[in-house]
Amino acid sequence: MTTSAYSPVRGSEAVALGRLGSWLVPALVLCVAGFQRRWMSDDGHIYVRTVRQILAGNGPVFNAGERAESSTGTLWQWLLVLAGACGLDIATAAMYGGLLLTAAGFALAGLGALRLRDGGGAPGVGGGGGFFVPCGALVLLALPPVWDFATSGLETGLATCWIAGGWLALLARPRSPWTSALLGLGPLVRPDLALVSVVFLAAQWTMARPSWRGVLAGAGAAGALPAAYEVFRMGYYGHLMPLPGVTKEASRSLWARGAAYFWDFAGPYVLWLPLLLVVAGFLASERPPVRVRGTGRELAPAAAPVVAGALCWLYVVKVGGDFMHGRMFLPGLLLMLLPVFLVPVTRAWGIVVLGVAVWAVACAGVLRVPYEGRIGAGGIADERGVYVRQNAAPHPLHHDFAGQPGNRAYAGLVRARARAGVPTLLLARTPVTGGAPGVTGVYNTLGFSGSVVPLSGAALDPIGLAYPLAAHSEGIDGRVGHDKRLPDEWIVAERGAAELPAGLDPARVDAARRALRCAPFAELRAATRDPLTAKRFWRNLTGAVERTAFRFPNDPVRAEREVCGPGRGGDGR
Repeated sequence: MTTSAYSPVRGSEAVALGRLGSWLVPALVLCVAGFQRRWMSDDGHIYVRTVRQILAGNGPVFNAGERAESSTGTLWQWLLVLAGACGLDIATAAMYGGLLLTAAGFALAGLGALRLRDGGGAPGVGGGGGFFVPCGALVLLALPPVWDFATSGLETGLATCWIAGGWLALLARPRSPWTSALLGLGPLVRPDLALVSVVFLAAQWTMARPSWRGVLAGAGAAGALPAAYEVFRMGYYGHLMPLPGVTKEASRSLWARGAAYFWDFAGPYVLWLPLLLVVAGFLASERPPVRVRGTGRELAPAAAPVVAGALCWLYVVKVGGDFMHGRMFLPGLLLMLLPVFLVPVTRAWGIVVLGVAVWAVACAGVLRVPYEGRIGAGGIADERGVYVRQNAAPHPLHHDFAGQPGNRAYAGLVRARARAGVPTLLLARTPVTGGAPGVTGVYNTLGFSGSVVPLSGAALDPIGLAYPLAAHSEGIDGRVGHDKRLPDEWIVAERGAAELPAGLDPARVDAARRALRCAPFAELRAATRDPLTAKRFWRNLTGAVERTAFRFPNDPVRAEREVCGPGRGGDGR
């Protein structure tokens, strides 16, 4: 007796094959789109220099002899160290590693959506073993920033993989301490993802309802590694957070600027349209992702990522956004779309998916920012387009800035001075003889500068991403993410240059030299430059709060007066 072509066995095989395609195809499409737009950002090269310093034995620093944490994504930094230790080119590993992690995140998100509807979330709700199609995945796949930041060398790919993997673990094993440990890693993936960790851990507690002993065990598992690294950070670097968090003033409120950054992302792609369609599909579907009348335990798996994503967006708007178009909104968007990443084939969801698909074709094909390939009027950049144009290359990896003569001139000066072996301070492209040994290059494009300045020299940025003195200066209300600019007088005084460059005021340089001997400045320099003895580690640890909060005026004369007033002098040691 033969099996009918329409037998239940064949039907189940078709469903299984359909499900396989529904969660694999978005990941494969992402791989293709990301590969076609592959590139390396300048900020990605900031990671590369730190990794090179670690592999050279100089520790997790940007410049040898100065303990500054320039890497915002701690776990990403150490993954790149592992890649470099295995003999891989660090920049190449960062570019392709980000792509693979993003694709893995899409696959994990699809598995999580299937599990949510097959009983991994609200019992008896969802797909019931039927076919599924991409919905939230389509929204993400249509957006050019998603393609761009799948590579870029930044921690975005790791964040995508951690968010999706953490959600899947929450659905599959909510009572496991390993799930708690995974969910607690958010601050090490990126500091602002601590919000996601808190929401996911609260959802885990709601789902598992552990005993007090279980709560303590879960909290210990979740917090052990982040807490241990925070103690290391405070003792080693003397700060509460990575240095970019200090220079970008991560605790401030710039709502108007943040709203402009949001509209810069949502407006050009008419993003409100697919999001409204998804909400309408949720409300109209006969089989929504969660039961509206369910208990908190049943609602938690789908509600947690939506709440976490909304909080991430709110935080980005609060701090004023970023200078890279769309980048900071991507984790929050992924989170809010996780429960509908894949949806069951029903009449309501079919209409929604059709509408989203029409929008996705238009978005992927024609919708773009008006400043494509450049920096917009608000200081927000089409970051990939800028580096493609400046390097005159479709896939810039090791930047040579073939289309940017000024950067090429700076690189030539650095290499010439390094060959000559003369101690030199380069203020942009102005060489000053004397000062610290080797070449000290001061340049805004920090990743590029770090790639051409030898590891034995110092690559400084007046913005303060890797330069503690600049990070603690007051803001100048400049371009978002670049709100600080340390005057050259401070740098000449702090680096001990033997001669005074033309155009600098000697009185301001002298005031800066005197100010640097005052207690707060001297303590900041000691925390980052003194030998790391047990005593120094403890002093860094106990003084991290006060040190992180320290700010000083840009004007050296004013800084000396306000910071080093009567009774506030001394060397701070």
